[in-house]
Amino acid sequence: MASPATVDPLPLTLDDIHAAARRIAGAVIRTPALPSRTLSAVTGAEVWVKFENLQFTAAYKERGALNKLLLMAPDTRARGVIASSAGNHAQAVAYHGARLGVPVTIVMPRTTPSVKVMQTEGHGARVLLHGELYDEAYAEARRIAAEEGLTFIAPFDDAEIMAGQGTVAVEFLEQAPEIETLVVPIGGGGLISGMSIAARALRPDIALIGVQAQLYPSMYCTITGRDLPSAGDTLAEGIAVKRPGEITREIIRALVDDILLVSERDIETAVSLYLQIEKTVAEGAGAAGLAALLAHRERFAGRKVGLVLTGGNIDTRLLATVLLRDLARSGRMARLRIQLQDRPGALSSVVRLFDHHGVNIIEIYHQRVFTTLPAKDAFIDIECEARDSEHLEALVDELGKAGFSVHPVEIR
Repeated sequence: MASPATVDPLPLTLDDIHAAARRIAGAVIRTPALPSRTLSAVTGAEVWVKFENLQFTAAYKERGALNKLLLMAPDTRARGVIASSAGNHAQAVAYHGARLGVPVTIVMPRTTPSVKVMQTEGHGARVLLHGELYDEAYAEARRIAAEEGLTFIAPFDDAEIMAGQGTVAVEFLEQAPEIETLVVPIGGGGLISGMSIAARALRPDIALIGVQAQLYPSMYCTITGRDLPSAGDTLAEGIAVKRPGEITREIIRALVDDILLVSERDIETAVSLYLQIEKTVAEGAGAAGLAALLAHRERFAGRKVGLVLTGGNIDTRLLATVLLRDLARSGRMARLRIQLQDRPGALSSVVRLFDHHGVNIIEIYHQRVFTTLPAKDAFIDIECEARDSEHLEALVDELGKAGFSVHPVEIR
């Protein structure tokens, strides 16, 4: 990677990106880029975060979508546009299309979180659900575009879209010129392509690192030649792309230094950290950059790193699940399975030990029938809250000393 001679010429220039910045100014937020002392302490890097989740539609996609719409001829806009998206590109096209009086149709995978479907419909777009993955929605959108005479707005493989996305890098490097490394999530590759062209022109020595979910390493495989499956139910559905862009892959091959893969657990942890530390909501794809810092600490230790928090559109129920799972992994929340004799006073003796240690009981599930234990025994599952893992371990030790068989129910 990072051999510019492989793309000659690049499909857009820094001048195109500056022109896009002027074009969209006032209609798209110049989002803050702030240092994070706590994330720096957690990761070992010097971390800056650009909060693209503060856009009106809560994602960076507005930049490219608006640039594309503004460059269209009036009669083309009047006929209407269509896009395929897992959510953020859809909302961006729908929102700015409504502002400009453009009829918008969006095709979304059926697996798209309901919050993104409702928000897209809320902007007045016609929303059609088709297929399980982005690629199926893309094919259907192309079919409808040809059938109805609509203009297709690609989510990433388009120079005018990339020019809009590249404005993220221009702003970021103006706001935090000390940054040595930019870490950017990759789905189809539009954001990192636009940002890389801008960043390489402004700072030729900057390190550019892409991030993909382990379940969808499509661009990673395209660039490295590895053969890994792209499938599964990832939290980062915004970057769950099976087939990356044709244009973007060549830009990435030429300009990006490396692509890192991150696990679902690291993505979950990153989402939780953004909420706990920065008091901001990140969707799975939006937190992928931070997940890379958590998963590859040695790669970034001591370096000045810029993270793009690309979006914050996550279903609230899913967010609650992610936060509770993080509490469980950290030992602040647990489910303990305790075997005891099914006789009066047995449960109260267990509860007294919880009270003695100051561990809060949330729920108790008592099972006598559906168990392989002797008929005179039973087990209870107790969901509880503790200060930390040491606090919980002290309770488990005392339960064992009191003669109870205790088995924590773990999550992965």
